[in-house]
This record gives sequence, structure tokens and C-alpha cells, in this order.
Amino acid sequence: MLDMSADEFRRAGHEVVDWIADYLAGIREYPVVSQVQPGELTGLIPPSAPEQGETIDDILADFRGIVIPGVTHWNHPRFHAYFSNSASGPGILGEMLTAALNVNGMVWKSCPAATELEQITLGWLREWLGLPEEFFGIIYDTASVSTMHAIAAARELVDPEARTRGSLPNLTVYTSSHAHSSVEKGAIAIGVGQDNVRKIPVDAGFCMIPAALAEAIEQDIAAGRKPCCIVPSVGTTSTSSIDPIPAIAGIAERSGAWLHVDASYGGPAAIVPELRHIFDGVGRAHSLVLNPHKWLFTPMDISAFYTRRPDILRRAFSLVPEFLRTAEDGSVVNYMDYGVPLGRRFRALKLWFVMRYFGRERIADLIRSHVAWAHELAEDIKSDERFELAAPVPLSLICFRYKGTDEQNRTLLDRINASGIAFLSHTVLNEKFVLRLAIGNIRTAETDLEHVWSFIQSLANDLDAPN
Repeated sequence: MLDMSADEFRRAGHEVVDWIADYLAGIREYPVVSQVQPGELTGLIPPSAPEQGETIDDILADFRGIVIPGVTHWNHPRFHAYFSNSASGPGILGEMLTAALNVNGMVWKSCPAATELEQITLGWLREWLGLPEEFFGIIYDTASVSTMHAIAAARELVDPEARTRGSLPNLTVYTSSHAHSSVEKGAIAIGVGQDNVRKIPVDAGFCMIPAALAEAIEQDIAAGRKPCCIVPSVGTTSTSSIDPIPAIAGIAERSGAWLHVDASYGGPAAIVPELRHIFDGVGRAHSLVLNPHKWLFTPMDISAFYTRRPDILRRAFSLVPEFLRTAEDGSVVNYMDYGVPLGRRFRALKLWFVMRYFGRERIADLIRSHVAWAHELAEDIKSDERFELAAPVPLSLICFRYKGTDEQNRTLLDRINASGIAFLSHTVLNEKFVLRLAIGNIRTAETDLEHVWSFIQSLANDLDAPN
């Protein structure tokens, strides 16, 4: 036997599926944050791989006994750090089938189903979001990679010779001072350089100030610089603020810069009819990214990138060696032409499973509930005189702090996370340490939030106690 036999695979597969089902059903029994110490897991695993094969039973036993204790459970309903990445049941099944098929969708011929299902599924999602039909969709792994591709397309638009001779030294990228670090990383990766990224000031609600953007561009043009790309956000990382896209789009159009909207977290909220306004002006953008692995309950990793200028994206990246030429070229989409990766997983399959299983209405209801719960929790926080909100709550992220010192807030966060009851993260706003509680897990119930808030209040009692 060169591989596991069908019978052994079937037996182990049933065991794995049973374990997954029990894990998801009993997820609240696990501490959210792993309790292991640095290097503890490393000390339990041999430093060298085995010379002889081991049984699948031993491997699964070590998975349960060694790996699981070292896992921080992103699927936990009280995982409120960063932004939730929760894997739904249909998404997990789709991921399993993706692994089983193990296709490479580099060109249409290498797997027609991978290419065409990606086009269909992203077309469905485009309709749910209310985006124009002209937007072409492609799946990358993460929003960081999507944004890098957007900046590369922007460079191709404003400096077409950069593909062969490299970037001009005067290309400039503009983004909010609260934008994700992926904007700077993208500029670094394609050779524009971190020094050529302008961070535009924000207002009291942490939204980019259009007048400040226009002024920065005017000054740069006067100094001989060339605006390349503008990156506003629909849901910034620290506070989930929503930049004024219509005003920024007008500035981009006047300057000739590529407009890329980072909606990696907030984008799915546009599926909800009463929240569609967060996408006002987005149809004027050259490109957009949102992550189904954040708020569309699809397993990591999958990032949906849309552009109304696929010709520019293709011009920036297409490079076809002879061994990849096919008879269908010219009449089909070869996704390898639209980005850096040649190898491409069948990521669309799990999103297709999720969209079909839940449907738009059920997904909208889930997102609607998360936003409503966030607003209710924000009101509870405001009603406790010991706490204060640190930022507006446009979506499902609450930024708040204990009305004390930064050290007390750090202590509060450390105690929350060490408890295993919940996992929160932090940011710094107006030079103050702030706690972030993000809601977005498919298994989170309102009772989970009530439990977490009551626990935080009880910890605050200890902070209030005299030393």
C-alpha cells in the first residue's frame, strides 16, 4: 500500500468527523485562550520526524493530547479578539472536499470547476453586496495579499513601465492613520516603499478627513510626486470606523489615483439591507476587498477581491510560459494571469457551500444580530460609571476602557484572557490603552455576551478595591 487504505481512511475519517462535531457542540468547555507556556508544546514533540510510519490512532491521540491544549480557539463563541474567524459546518465540509480533490486552479484547463465556480460564487456575493456587474472577482488568501495586488494594479495604471524597469521613486500611496498595516506592507512588497505612504489624519470618530487627503495630494503634486493609490476603509482595524468613501472617491477621480477600498471586516455587513449604506460610493472604486473568513463564517483562508479594471490587474501580472499555454486561452479566465500565485486552492468551494446552506436572509440575520448586540453592549458599558466607550460603534466592534490608568486596563485585559472565559484584544486611541471586544462568531449567543460583560464587571470590582 502506497497510501492509507480506503477502509482505514473511512474509519479514521468517521472518527475525525465525530471529533469535529463534538468539538463544535462542546466548544464552550474549552478555555478560549491556550493555557500553555512558550515552548511547552515543542518539548512534547520529538525534534526529528519518525523513520518509520506511525499509526493514525497514535497521531490522532497526540492531536488531542498535545496539539489541542496549545490551540487558542477562534471558533469559540467568546473569542472577541481581533476580528472573529469562525468556521461554520457547511464551510468545514467544503474545506474537507477541497483537500480531497486537491486541485490546482492555475489555468481553466487545470480544473474548469475551480475557475467557473469561483466566478459564479463571487458573482453571487457581488449581487448580495449590491456591487456593479462590471466588478470582476478573484480569490486570494488574505486581505493583506489582496491589498498588495491592488497597489500593484494602481502602479500599473499610473506607471505602466514599472513592470519592466521597477517603480518610479515618486509614486505615493495614501491611507488613513488608522488603516491596516497591510497597506504599508503592500507598498514595501512591490517597491513603492514605506516612506512613500502618506497617513492621512482622522476626525473624532477615527474616519479619514477628506480635506486633509486633498491637501496632502495637492502638496505632493506640487513637489513633483505622483499619486498612485488611495486606500480608505470600511471598518478599520482598531475601531471599525468607516471612511467617507464618496468624498474620497471624488478626490481619487480628480487626482487620477487608483481607489482601493479595504472592507475586509466590514464589507459583509452590506449584505444587510439597512446597512447597505456603508457601501455608498464603493461602486466608484477601482477595487475592493472583503474576507469571507471573517464575517461570512467560511473557514480560513479566503479573501474576495473585486476590481472594475481587471484589464489593468492582468496587465500587471500576466506572464505565460509555454508549458502553461492552452487551446482555450482567450476564451476563458486563467486566474494565474491576475496575481502573483500560480498554484491556487479551490477556495470557492467552501464559500459556495456556506452561501447555499445559509442563504442571504439567514446570513443577514446573523450579521444583523451581531450589530444589534454590539449596540446593546455599548449601552450597558456606558451605563456603568466605571467604564467609558473609546470610539463609536458603527458595526459589531466595541472599544471601551476602565476609567483608570493604562496599567489598570492592561491588568483587566490580562485577567480576562488568563481566565479562559473570553479573549479580548486591545488598541491605543488618543494615547490611551483601550480594550476591543469584537462580535462576529457564528456560534456567539446573546447569553455569551451577558456572561462576558458580567465577568468584566466583577473583575473591575477588584480593580476598585484598595491596595
